[in-house]
Amino acid sequence: MIISKNKFKLLLKIAIPSIVLCIVLISAKNLVFNKYQIISQLIYDSVKQNHYDPPIIDDTYSEKVFDLYIKRLDYGKKFLLKSDVEQLSIYKHLLDDHWKNHNLEFFDVSYKIIQERIKITEEWYKEILSRPFDYNKEEYYETDVKKMKFAENLNELKEEWRKMLKYQVLLKIDELKEEERKKIEKDSTHTLKPSPFDSLENKAREKVLKSNNDWFKRLKKLSYKDRMAAYLNTFINVYDPHTEYFPPKEKKRFDQSMSGQFEGIGARLQQKDGVLKVVEIIVGSPSYKQGELKAGDIILKVAQGDKEPVDVTDMDIDDAIELIKGPKGTEVRLTVQKPDGTIKVIPIIRDVIEMEETYAKSFIIENDKEKFGYIYLPSFYTDFTRTGAHHCAQDVEKEIIKLKKYNIKGLILDLRDNGGGSLQEAIDLVGLFIKDGPVVQVRSKMNFVNIYKDKNPNITWEGPLSVIINHSSASASEIVSAALQDYKRSLIVGTNSYGKGTVQSFVDLDYYVLPNFDSIKPTGSVKITMQKFYRINGDATQLKGVEPDIKFPNAYQYLEDDIGEKELDYPMPFDKISPADGYTPFNTIPYDKLKKIAAADIKSNPAFANIEKQAEEYKRRKLDTKVNLNKDKFFEHQEYIRKKNKEFEENKIKFDNFKVIIPEENKVKFDIDTARAGRETRWAKNLEKDAYIYETSKLLKFMK
Repeated sequence: MIISKNKFKLLLKIAIPSIVLCIVLISAKNLVFNKYQIISQLIYDSVKQNHYDPPIIDDTYSEKVFDLYIKRLDYGKKFLLKSDVEQLSIYKHLLDDHWKNHNLEFFDVSYKIIQERIKITEEWYKEILSRPFDYNKEEYYETDVKKMKFAENLNELKEEWRKMLKYQVLLKIDELKEEERKKIEKDSTHTLKPSPFDSLENKAREKVLKSNNDWFKRLKKLSYKDRMAAYLNTFINVYDPHTEYFPPKEKKRFDQSMSGQFEGIGARLQQKDGVLKVVEIIVGSPSYKQGELKAGDIILKVAQGDKEPVDVTDMDIDDAIELIKGPKGTEVRLTVQKPDGTIKVIPIIRDVIEMEETYAKSFIIENDKEKFGYIYLPSFYTDFTRTGAHHCAQDVEKEIIKLKKYNIKGLILDLRDNGGGSLQEAIDLVGLFIKDGPVVQVRSKMNFVNIYKDKNPNITWEGPLSVIINHSSASASEIVSAALQDYKRSLIVGTNSYGKGTVQSFVDLDYYVLPNFDSIKPTGSVKITMQKFYRINGDATQLKGVEPDIKFPNAYQYLEDDIGEKELDYPMPFDKISPADGYTPFNTIPYDKLKKIAAADIKSNPAFANIEKQAEEYKRRKLDTKVNLNKDKFFEHQEYIRKKNKEFEENKIKFDNFKVIIPEENKVKFDIDTARAGRETRWAKNLEKDAYIYETSKLLKFMK
């Protein structure tokens, strides 16, 4: 994801007159216009005026909206009947007019239907799970929703629920059997015996009943406004998959996720059987400094300062967390039950909490006695909350400076599974490795192309550099890897990237609401695709992604059609523009030599052979979507999957003369933060079995 915050309030002021005028006219005509109609109007006008390439709002558009909405309303085809969809189909060519006129009739009709179906199916699952299934019967359950069809009638739908629940119970029985097997293996007294099937089956049905109770509790918790937000999103998701409406609460969560910060008390919580338990205290957090709240404590009530406490027993965990979190400097009082049964009220002053695992982290890679730096960057985070949060480019620079003290001979930047973030952070990050020059081209809806440049003449790392990417490396990750590839500054390795080449910016809808309509605030924000970005060589990364210089085998290589931007509904197309001027490739990387070395290594390295076998197995599983619900056949199949997965895991080798070292600077907090010490140690051990990092560090030796 790319988020840019460049002067958009100024740009968006162009849209104000039309929105304001429309609201004034509605008021003048005394029309009944509820809050959501106004929000719909605000979204419609802001997206229409600011989207990079808005579609023509016609019957074709209406069909797309209808199909996408039905798909999302009942993705698993477990609630709606074929006749329900047919009833709703009368709106299939009306939704374009509904969108223009902010008519919510279709939503109200569909909302009523889905609520009725939820009520009916809630009775079914409880009845079905009240007694054992016939586990000797040969029957199949289809697990691929794309192959499923809407039921013809209620009897057929109930039968589908029966098969789904039987499938869930069989999975749970298998899980319980595995848990028992492991306990028996560890039992030195040899007194533990496997439970009878009937006992496991009864326990499994109870657990599946509980999980479905929880699911329906969440379904029923989805309010009219929650479903309305999803409905409005359907209209703008047809523009492109990244244009999205955020209700106020969701926008706040988005900002926190982008900054790696939130305001609260710094305790990790877990809910089980309606009980909210503290599982970890974050070192340095307000809870840690206050000292009384401990892992294992059960939170019973939450009060805002000296106000009346709210009982959080059986409360949804998200709602309970919202009560506990709050602005920096405010007080929350927790009524907790200690493990010994005593009850205590603990006052804590909230503060900004930083989630260390969301930030850049580094290790030293030692391959054949030569040291290389390794930096993992999980996202392109920045200070969206303006509370002094981290900037990822600055953090990476600090990690490089730290690693240079260990006389590293090369550097690996790992962008695997990095979904993107801030555009400016991506530009600044590239600037750590080049003197100055263009990094990315950004085109707006009026075909105006802006070339974003690194203007910092200083280079933090001048030595050999390699960037690892995979199918989940998106947006800002693609900007960085594409720019470094075009400059021939870095060897790009891994798999093709995700293929997201669009730039989004937020529009605060409250900005457009007239004072006499203040009662409808807060209205939320819209994230709108306003630009597309292009490599400095002129190619878009949209759909195409970044192709690595050296492609490694990967477990999902035969499933690439189902991975990336191209798999989303209504993605924007690939295209090209003119290359940027003013950049000179480094031309110091011996690509031909490195490709020959990598090809030979991939062929001879058993770790890559293991990945190839895994890819073949995943391809086979993808095609085999029907599950036999006969218990013997089912458990046999599950055992086969376990055996294969274990085989793939055991075949991951620890490479000779290859180790991952935690920098001494990282260990400073280990004595007081044992959880962090454990995480980093486990991380380092896993990296020692990572064929991508092993091979990349080996290639760096030939890039001197």
